[in-house]
Amino acid sequence: MIEWQNPWAFLLLLPVLAIVAWAYWRDRRRSPTLQVSSVAALAGPKIQRGWRSYWLWLPPALAALGLILAVVALARPQRADTKVRRNVEGIDIMLVLDVSDSMLIEDMTPNRLEASKTILRQFIEKRSTDRIGLVVFSGESYTRVPLTLDYKILLQSLAGVKISRNMKMGTAIGVALANGVARLRDSSAKSRVLVFLTDGENNSGTIDPETALEMAKGYGLKIYAIGAGRDGEAQLPVETVDLLGRKTKRYQPIHSKVNDELLGRFASETGGKYYRATDNDSLKRVFDDINRMEKTKIEVNQYTRYQELYQQWLRWGVMALLTAWLLQVTILRRGPT
Repeated sequence: MIEWQNPWAFLLLLPVLAIVAWAYWRDRRRSPTLQVSSVAALAGPKIQRGWRSYWLWLPPALAALGLILAVVALARPQRADTKVRRNVEGIDIMLVLDVSDSMLIEDMTPNRLEASKTILRQFIEKRSTDRIGLVVFSGESYTRVPLTLDYKILLQSLAGVKISRNMKMGTAIGVALANGVARLRDSSAKSRVLVFLTDGENNSGTIDPETALEMAKGYGLKIYAIGAGRDGEAQLPVETVDLLGRKTKRYQPIHSKVNDELLGRFASETGGKYYRATDNDSLKRVFDDINRMEKTKIEVNQYTRYQELYQQWLRWGVMALLTAWLLQVTILRRGPT
């Protein structure tokens, strides 16, 4: 990109162009004459025009070009090389998702688990420079995706999350929290966050929630805890397959209860926040709020380096003026020879 340090210098082109126009007008009006003592010599054969007369315009043109190039050099053209350095301070986020049977309750659309997966997908798609991982749990816990910037792999894994009959039944909140903490403890990010979503109470696992909370506090992790679903009596859908392979869905009564006191302590003692989401809209608002609070810090520094270009314009201008002068005093010198 070319910039001009002294653009006002281009005003000097006006008198230069005026002089060029005046000189052209003057030469057009002036008739050349030559005084001789006798015209007898002119009565003979027609005098041929010399080759130099065809090039008499060249010195003035070169002189005008030299002045124009000098004006351009005076305007100081510069090449601006601008570089932008982005310092990104990313956040490490571990998503811990409950996949116990009660997540199939249909007080969210279509159920608690699928509603949570949809909102988590939208949350992930709004991030760009943060490492995100995924832990799931019921009566036990495992890591589906460690911290990664490969959101495509993460979203594919999230889409495949479902209630598994191969996992131990129950809700092992302490084990799940400890698993998430283990995935974040070696992180060097300045901000390390656990997003913990469950719809139940701790009733399983070899690590109690209090111990897991102390681990999170010891590593300086922040917990955003989310209690999903409504408390009270609910209907749990159960699919069965008959002898002919036909699937049927029936409902069995179940009591659903979120431990608000425990999840609230997870958040308050780690500097996070506790949310309660009872439908799809409130769950979306929860993650919108987390997304606003956990902003990635991006520092942009812009550097511009200027390269002076006037030297080449001035060099060509001087060469044009010198060439014009040399031609005028040598082979294109005006006057009788």
